[in-house]
Amino acid sequence: MLIEFTVGNFRSFKEPVTLSMVAAKLKARDPRININNTIRVNDKLTLLTSSAIYGANASGKSNLVHALRFMRSFVLSSSRETQVAEAIEVQPFRLSTETVNSPSLLEVTFIVGDIQYRYGFEANTERIISEWLFSTPKQRESRLFIRQKDRIECARVFKEGSGLEDKTRPNALFLSVAAQFNGPIATSILIWFRKLGIISGLSDIGYRSYTLQQFEKDDFRAEIINRVKALDLGIQDVRIDKPADVKESAKPSIAISVAVPDDNIAELLQERLEKVFGAGNIQPMSIQTIHKKYDAGGSPVGEETFDLGVNESEGTQKLFFLTGPLINTLATGRVLVIDEMEARMHPLITRSVIELFNSLDTNPKRAQLIFTTHDTNLLSKNLFRRDQIWFIEKDHYESSHLYSLAELKVRNDASFESDYIEGRYGAIPFIGNIQQIILGEK
Repeated sequence: MLIEFTVGNFRSFKEPVTLSMVAAKLKARDPRININNTIRVNDKLTLLTSSAIYGANASGKSNLVHALRFMRSFVLSSSRETQVAEAIEVQPFRLSTETVNSPSLLEVTFIVGDIQYRYGFEANTERIISEWLFSTPKQRESRLFIRQKDRIECARVFKEGSGLEDKTRPNALFLSVAAQFNGPIATSILIWFRKLGIISGLSDIGYRSYTLQQFEKDDFRAEIINRVKALDLGIQDVRIDKPADVKESAKPSIAISVAVPDDNIAELLQERLEKVFGAGNIQPMSIQTIHKKYDAGGSPVGEETFDLGVNESEGTQKLFFLTGPLINTLATGRVLVIDEMEARMHPLITRSVIELFNSLDTNPKRAQLIFTTHDTNLLSKNLFRRDQIWFIEKDHYESSHLYSLAELKVRNDASFESDYIEGRYGAIPFIGNIQQIILGEK
C-alpha cells in the first residue's frame, strides 16, 4: 500500500510536494463512504482507497505521474542497465537559477507485508547525491542505510548491504545493487515497485498485451467478459482469433492487434514489422466482440461478430484493455496510477471504475487507485471524502503546487463540482477572451 509520495525539483515541481494517501481526521456526511473509502492499517494509520487529482492543462498533473514512473523505472533498472558514464534521466526545474543545477528529490513511503518503509534519493544527471532507507517494524522508525555520494553507512539490521559499497556505481542506486545480490529487504522493496501499476488513460498500448495474455486464462477471461457486459455496451462475448501457426507452432512468434483505417495501411504496417522482427514472426490477431442480432419484432435471432479494432468505438477498446490492469489490481491489493483516466470514456463509466475501489464488496483486498482527471462530474461528496480530492496549480513562476480539498475550509455539504468550476479551490485554467483570440473580435 502507498502512504506518501514526495517529489521536488523535478520538471514543473520546484519545491517538494507530497501526495498523501493518509486519511485525514474528518468525516464524510455519509458514514458508508468513511467505511468503504478508507483502509484501517492499525490504530494509528488509516489510508485512502483512491485519490483524484485535478488541475488545468499544463498544471503539472502528468509531471507528478511521470515522477513516480521515473522513480519506479530507475529503482528497477539502475544497477543492471545503466553504464558508468550514462546520464540519469532526472529533469530539474529549469525556470529558476536556484534549482537548475540542484539535484531532484524523490521519496516514497509504503507498506510491504506488515512493515512500513520510507525510501528516497536525490540525484542529478551525473550521480546519486544522497539515498536513504528507513523502516518502521513497530512504533519507531529505524535507519537501514544512509548514503552521501560515495559514502554508504548500513545499520546492523541491513546486513545484506555490507560489502556492496564498492560495487555501487555513482549513477546507480544502492538499493538496486543490494537487490541484485538477493538482499531480502531490498528484493521485497523492488517487488513492491515492480507491482506498482502506472498507465496512461490516453493510450492503451502499454497494457493491451497484458490484458490479452490474461485473457488466455479461463477464470480471468470470465472476469473480463463479465466486467465488459456489466457496462452495458451491448457486448455478449469476446473472442480472440489467433492464426493457426501461432496456436500450434512451438516457434516463438509475435501476435499483434492494431486498429488501422484501411487494408493498404495494414499491409504497410505488416511489411515494416516483418523487416524488424523477421518474416513469419508477425501474425495478425483478431479480437472479436459478439453482439445479439434481432428481427423486425425485436426478438433475438442470432449473433453478429464485430472486429474490436475496426467496428467498436475507441472508448470500448480502451475499456476492454483496461480491464486487465483493473482486475489484477483489485485481486492482488496493489496500487494503480492512471494519468488522464477519463479520456475516451463516458463519465458514468469512469465513475463505475472508481466505485470498484471505493467498495468493500468489490475491493476486499483494499487496492488503491490514484488518477488525474478533468472530469468535474466526479467531484461529488457521494463519491469522495474531501481528503481524496487533490489539486495542482502553477504560480506566476510556473512552479506546480499540490494541495488537497481537506486543507481548505469547505463544508461537508458543499457542492464540490460547482465550487471548483467557480474557482473557489483554484487549479482551473485562466481562459481569457477566447472570442477575441479566435475570431479577432474587439
